Amino acid sequence: MKIYISVDIEGITGVTHWNETILGNSEHRWAADQMTKETIAACEGAIQMGAKEIAVKDAHDSGRNIDIAKLPRQANVIRGWTGSPESMMAGVDSRYDACIFIGYHSPSSCNGNPLSHTMDAQKPVYVKINGEIASEFTMNTYIAAYYGVPVVFLSGDEMLCRNSKDLVSNIETVAVKKGEGNATFNIHPEYACECIKEGVKEGIKKIQQCKIQSPKEFELEIRFQKHQDANKASYYPGVIRIDDCTVKYKAKDIQEMMTARMFIL
Repeated sequence: MKIYISVDIEGITGVTHWNETILGNSEHRWAADQMTKETIAACEGAIQMGAKEIAVKDAHDSGRNIDIAKLPRQANVIRGWTGSPESMMAGVDSRYDACIFIGYHSPSSCNGNPLSHTMDAQKPVYVKINGEIASEFTMNTYIAAYYGVPVVFLSGDEMLCRNSKDLVSNIETVAVKKGEGNATFNIHPEYACECIKEGVKEGIKKIQQCKIQSPKEFELEIRFQKHQDANKASYYPGVIRIDDCTVKYKAKDIQEMMTARMFIL
């Protein structure tokens, strides 16, 4: 069995402030350590279910957060950024049996996490796909589906875990925190790892039930905080500006949509 794991940091238990997410900041050290531990837990759960090969994408900011020396030998880690449209899912393809998301967070404009955002923490008010508020979970699940790979497990904040079932009804989730305003309510770090390990095992049992169908087309809508960003985005071929701060783009599939996203957001 071959498993792909994409790991972010804003949905790791305890992570509450942007200072904790920035490589080189002293507050980042413990957050990256817990990110590593939650990744290890996911790997261990997958290995116990028969995974022989695991790809781990360090998918936060610099892409250089996880201490790879602490991961199991079955894990191959993707650090840094390829510059491909898959972004947080770089390297995924149809050879994988399942995808797992660790440390994911609610999207821009949502109260589920003090660090809620979608791809860029500064620019968008919201990002929508086919009229619905979209998270990085949404985008990355569709990327996996493009290759026929089901997303079977998600850990992160409570709101995202709850809403994820609108897209993948049978996905196994572990909410390690919930957000309110600028606060987070977190479960114990060791308990988070225990829950993730067991949750991954349950998720892998449901590979067939977690397969989804991609939409026939993708309409990307981005409302920017600044009208200057919408103006710049409007020059990308196919982008339509619908008001001073909002643009739309129609794509035939998620790859085309994510290519546009890469240049306009």
